[in-house]
Amino acid sequence: MSTPQPWYKQFWPWFLIILPLCAVVASINLLIVAIDNQDPLVTEDYYKEGKGINIDLRKIKQAKQLGMNYLLEFDDKYVEISQHGGDTYLAALSISFFHPTLAERDFSQIVTADANGVYRIDLAQPISGPWEVRIEGYDQTWRIQQRVALKDDQEYWLN
Repeated sequence: MSTPQPWYKQFWPWFLIILPLCAVVASINLLIVAIDNQDPLVTEDYYKEGKGINIDLRKIKQAKQLGMNYLLEFDDKYVEISQHGGDTYLAALSISFFHPTLAERDFSQIVTADANGVYRIDLAQPISGPWEVRIEGYDQTWRIQQRVALKDDQEYWLN
């Protein structure tokens, strides 16, 4: 009769050890990824943010009552916005672009109209995909806010 091999020279004990060990390594990796990529969209002061939404809704209703309607023309290098409804508004506009998931890509700019009444934003880098576009009057009494999926050389109506 031959002597049995020690346990560490057999296949099955190592197979049974490797399975839970892979789960532990994957869990540690997932924990590191979760800590490094925290969600920046969650706010600690959610009650105050919720109260602010009501103010935003009043501004949006005001824009609809004024009949504000803007055409957004989009290209790789620039964004042009021109008014096509409501009383002519020639004051500066606060224009903001919010990415739905990547807060570091958000940008805002206050722009003035040129002689033709066109507001122009030069882009530092091309943008595409889904964006929340917000146009607000300089006096902050009205606001237009709309989600658009930006594609190169396209036109979008914001109202």
